[in-house]
Amino acid sequence: MPVRGDADAVGYARLIEDRRVHGSLYTDHQVFVDEIDRIFRRGWIFVGHESEIPKTGDWVTRRLGGEPVIMLRAAEGGVHVLANRCAHRGTLLCWQDRGSGRKSFQCSYHGWVFGLDGKLRSLPGRSGFERPAGALDLARPGQVDAYRGFVFANQSGDAGPLEDHLGPGGRMLIDRAVEVSPVGRLALGAGWIGQRVASNWKMWPESDNDGYHLAIAHASLQKAVPGTQYEAALFSPELDNTSQARDHGRGHVELELRCGYDRELAWLGTTRDKVRDYAAALERAYGKEAADRILWDGPPHALIFPNLFLGEMNLAVIEPVGPGETIHYHTPLLLDGVDAAFNDRVLRQSEAAMGPASFFLPDDAVIAERMQQGLQVGRGSADGWIDLSRGAGRERCDAMGRVGHVSDETTNRGFWRHYRSVMTARA
Repeated sequence: MPVRGDADAVGYARLIEDRRVHGSLYTDHQVFVDEIDRIFRRGWIFVGHESEIPKTGDWVTRRLGGEPVIMLRAAEGGVHVLANRCAHRGTLLCWQDRGSGRKSFQCSYHGWVFGLDGKLRSLPGRSGFERPAGALDLARPGQVDAYRGFVFANQSGDAGPLEDHLGPGGRMLIDRAVEVSPVGRLALGAGWIGQRVASNWKMWPESDNDGYHLAIAHASLQKAVPGTQYEAALFSPELDNTSQARDHGRGHVELELRCGYDRELAWLGTTRDKVRDYAAALERAYGKEAADRILWDGPPHALIFPNLFLGEMNLAVIEPVGPGETIHYHTPLLLDGVDAAFNDRVLRQSEAAMGPASFFLPDDAVIAERMQQGLQVGRGSADGWIDLSRGAGRERCDAMGRVGHVSDETTNRGFWRHYRSVMTARA
């Protein structure tokens, strides 16, 4: 893998300007190799949520920049992230998406057994190995930490504290997602659906947080389901629309739809009289003023750099596979402390928004693949620049960061500004 000092070989500072980026950043193989190293190996990456593994021995499989890992609930109650490959010959230990009741992991090739802490417990013919005990344990990321149940990992071990990576903006966005629950906990037990798309991974942080394309690319939603939360927050005429685009810094960006909602619970597609128990539980937990605010604001529509999308009542994870291939996973944002009917509503809403036959994801996948086909330009080409200038002249700063109109490319500029700082940094 290249080191950070190789940044000048590509010339990221030249290819990323304040208001435009070069198309080769989506297609160049060396760029992808550098990203896996500098962003997905040296940085903090979202792995999963603690509620996915509630009991000892529960586990799920994930990938960190292409490397397979297991996130599991250990015997002492903590969460571990371990390499999903035997320390002997690299065989996958778990080839399913998730499971439960594990007390250990046994390799199907030579029978090595590893505990839930990753330590080698037994192996046939130990006398033939000269390496000391502990040298053959499962590898693990250099850093693992969690914030409000969201588990992050850093492979290299030198990314600094997770708190610094999230910053005030990232923590606030996660807080808003969690506090939609009257008990302040999520219950992500519905599983994940993954869709493989022939596009670069960076198109998804851009598209998921782009307020300019909605009325065009997703016109079918407006026609088929009038009165959704997006009617006032995104589909209303530009000069009437009060929704905002935000750059919270550190690559975390948001379409602040709560500013454009025209009624409470717009984000859930319902009214208070239909979810009285939920509204009452919020008031008991947080008090009337805070509950009323949550019922209006709802969860955020935002990116936690680089791979976690908080899509209102959905979570999505962006997994880079190659320069022109990405897997986009999503799961409904199910809540703890609510009745089954409430979470069933969330599940149905998630299917309509991001499922294989939904209103959003298929449209965005087609657009991303068409962009990928249109950006086949070399790094040295004078053509192929991507314009990101919309709204730059009216962008302003407030106490929370940079802010613009919801249709402005404030979010895209925020993503690329941080990307440039990471890709041009020295070790």
